[in-house]
Amino acid sequence: MVGLEFLDFSYNNLTSEIPKSLEALSHLNYFNISFNKLRGEIPSSGPFANFTSQSFISNSALCGAPRFNVSPCLIKSTKKSRRHRVLTTLYIVLGVGSMILTSVLGYVLLRWQKRRKNSGPTDASLVKRHERISYYELQQATEGFSQNNLLGTGSFSMVYKGILKDGAVLAAKVFHVELEGAFKSFETECEILRNLRHRNLTRVITSCSNPDFKALVLEYMPNGTLDKWLHSHDLFLDMLKRLDIMIDVASALDYLHNGYPTLVVHCNLKPSNVLLDQDMVGHVSDFGISKLLGDGDTFVQTRTIATIGYIAPEYGQDGIVSKCCDVYSFGIMMMETFTGMRPSDEMFTGDLNLRCWINDSFPNGVVDDNLLRPEEEHSKEKMQCGSSILELALSCTLVSPDARVNMKDALSTLHKIRNQFVNSCATT
Repeated sequence: MVGLEFLDFSYNNLTSEIPKSLEALSHLNYFNISFNKLRGEIPSSGPFANFTSQSFISNSALCGAPRFNVSPCLIKSTKKSRRHRVLTTLYIVLGVGSMILTSVLGYVLLRWQKRRKNSGPTDASLVKRHERISYYELQQATEGFSQNNLLGTGSFSMVYKGILKDGAVLAAKVFHVELEGAFKSFETECEILRNLRHRNLTRVITSCSNPDFKALVLEYMPNGTLDKWLHSHDLFLDMLKRLDIMIDVASALDYLHNGYPTLVVHCNLKPSNVLLDQDMVGHVSDFGISKLLGDGDTFVQTRTIATIGYIAPEYGQDGIVSKCCDVYSFGIMMMETFTGMRPSDEMFTGDLNLRCWINDSFPNGVVDDNLLRPEEEHSKEKMQCGSSILELALSCTLVSPDARVNMKDALSTLHKIRNQFVNSCATT
């Protein structure tokens, strides 16, 4: 940090002495450590030759030159001072040495545990080596942001597959900076995802940002989106795999709503925002319009509208966002996952929508036909499983937000449905 120019540590309740090593910061032109509890001598060389008393206000134990408006420092005997410095240096060396040793051992232990937990290396683990990725590296990795590497598009961004020179695979989410709202979307994702840690959330490796370019570097999901698997003729998910993915999504939402110190509302949950890794584990992605609700708030009002068909009535009509909105979107996603019908299907016109169609037909005749082929075994158990899931989905999509089930209970119910399905198939 030898090029540091601005350093403000005021009002931080700092103690101890001002490090003399700061005298080496030749570019430092602003320095403020006022209103702390610092003691000892104020350095006088380097940039400190230009600082005034304003930099050191309200630190009663500081001493130094008269121009700093502090008490003069007591002159100690050379022999005693030399002994004190030797002892101080020895203590510092021992302390730093023990800290480094502890850190190294801790890091080695964590890496060992992580390698044991993961059965093999992943593309994401390779990307971890690249804490900083430049625009040039991203451009090279994506072959100039080629359409051949395009994985998906959104309102404010495009996602490309990239391969770095060392073979690490990544996903680059490039924001359209020329669009109004793109900067806000980028900042929101950075703010929310920098502290979130959950196995069912897409992990951000790093970001690449300059005034004309904004991108997030994400872990690559080789199996694409849930939407692709639900609506492609050459891809198929069986009943248990669809159920497992819904449990993955519910686990992520339960963490956002109940497991993180600040309530996070995703606001745009849909199958195209659920990504599948190499083991077909679901990961919730795209936090570009998400909301952080702090200070005990349970809802917030916004003008940003998410994807029609998945948004709750109160969100679409009045812009009121709460965790109940995520529950509603999750219910619609479950309906789409187990019926194979999009909420935007052309058959849904007028007052007829996906929820009404399922509610009117329940409990018979709405589960995806591909899941209930008569010639296959366990068709009865699959029908019961599908009906139980759609019943839960109806509970998630009630008109009144307060009447909807919460994510913790929804997750618990999905686990029970899975256990019943697996046990019933095992005994028949």
